[in-house]
Parts: sequence; structure tokens; C-alpha cells
Amino acid sequence: MQNTPLLTDRKALLTNRARADRSKGLFLQEAAADDIQDRLEMVNRPFTKPAIVTAFPEIWQNRIPNATIVPDSDTLELSANSHDLVIHSMCLHWANDPVGQLIQCRHALVSDGLLMTASFGGQTLHELRASLGQAESETRGGMAPRVLPMGEIRDMGALLQRAGMALPVADSLPLTVSYETPWHLMRDLRAMGEANALTARLRRFSGRQVFQRAAQLYAQTYQSDERVSATFELIFMTAWCPDENQPKPLRPGSAAARLADALGTKETKLAD
Repeated sequence: MQNTPLLTDRKALLTNRARADRSKGLFLQEAAADDIQDRLEMVNRPFTKPAIVTAFPEIWQNRIPNATIVPDSDTLELSANSHDLVIHSMCLHWANDPVGQLIQCRHALVSDGLLMTASFGGQTLHELRASLGQAESETRGGMAPRVLPMGEIRDMGALLQRAGMALPVADSLPLTVSYETPWHLMRDLRAMGEANALTARLRRFSGRQVFQRAAQLYAQTYQSDERVSATFELIFMTAWCPDENQPKPLRPGSAAARLADALGTKETKLAD
């Protein structure tokens, strides 16, 4: 039986992250962490045994000082039934098995423990993806994988259910970042540690022609006020480890009162 090719080259990913500019390049990691903190403050519950899956632990050191920091890897260093909160921060989009990552998080949670994730979503870098695709098609007659494919919000929410989590919620936060030129954007992606780490990426030198044409197309299509814009979509997901005391939906037809009575209106039957 043939093995399925892995999406992410973990060695290349770790190399890219090691080269990240930790002083200036992690602003989206910081934004995601800020948002998660805000969401945690709205949960009326103390968490005493948190764990955080992250590639950049310095982002979280002062935010949740008592948290167990877990390196991002295919097999997470999480012990079963050990945490009341697990945060999976800005790594899930690179996972070769995202459902497997969520299942590992569920196993690490105690009953009724909370899982929170943040990752890039499918609208991220759609401008760069389109520009590179058209440029490569024009200059080479084909396209090489250059921008990571990322899940849409409807797909990401379904992953929580596949992982056996309860009460799943997913929402999206699109952010627009402006750059002087497309070259500055590509430089920023390297500073973030988010450069191309796809297993199927082109391994030989591409030549400057492709990127020059991509920069031209990008500026023609997405430039405003002498700057170009780039979309970064952050997808946040929240779910709970199943527990028998959690609220459950009622069975269809089990209502004890009619909605029309509650609203004080007359019920109109639909024609057959």
C-alpha cells in the first residue's frame, strides 16, 4: 500500500522558523495570542493546568506563566487527561494531520476541558497565490506549489467534530496588511517563519523572471495609494472535551410548547 505524500516538509519548516525575525516578524502570532487571551477572559472558569502548543514559546511566556509549553510536532508531547485547557496556537495550518493534532489535544484534556486553536485560514495570501500562479503559468507554462493551501472556516469547524470534540465553534478574523511592494511582503513571510515548506515545492532555482512578473501582477491588481495589500485570515476554534453534564440539543419534536404561542402570533400552515 502506497503511503500518502506528506503536505509539509518538517525539516524545512523548522529551518524557516529558526530563521524567523523574533523582534519584528511575529506580529501576527502576537495578534492571535492577544485574541485568544480576550476570549479566555470571557470564559467564566479558572484554568489551573493549561498547555500551549506553539512554535514560538516566547509569545506565551508572560501571558500564561504557569502553562506547559509543548513544541509543535506531528506527535505532541501531551499526557492523557492532564490539562483543563489546551491552546493550539498558529501551527495547525502546517500540520500533516490536523485531525490527528486535535485528537491528541482531546486526549490530553480532562473531562469538560477547553480546547482553543488559532491558525491561518483559506483566504490568507490569496493575492500572492493568484499572482504567483498567473506569473508562473505565463513564464513557464505551469505552476509549482508555492503558497500553503489552508482550510476554509467551514472545513476547519468540521475537523473539531471529526476529532470528537463537543460544542464546537469556529469564527474568522480577516486582517489586511499593507506593504510598500510585493517584495516587502515576501521578505516579511520569511521573517514570520512562514516561507514555503511544502514537500512538493520546487527544489531548483526558479529564476527571477517568475517573481518579477508576479510582483508586476500583484501591484497591478492589489495596489492602492502606492502600497499593496495582503490578506491574513485568522481562524479561531473553540470546543470542549465531552462531558455528560454538558448541554445537549433536544430531539426533534420534543418541544413542550409551540413557538407561535411563545411569540404571541398565529401559526400559518404551509401548503402541501
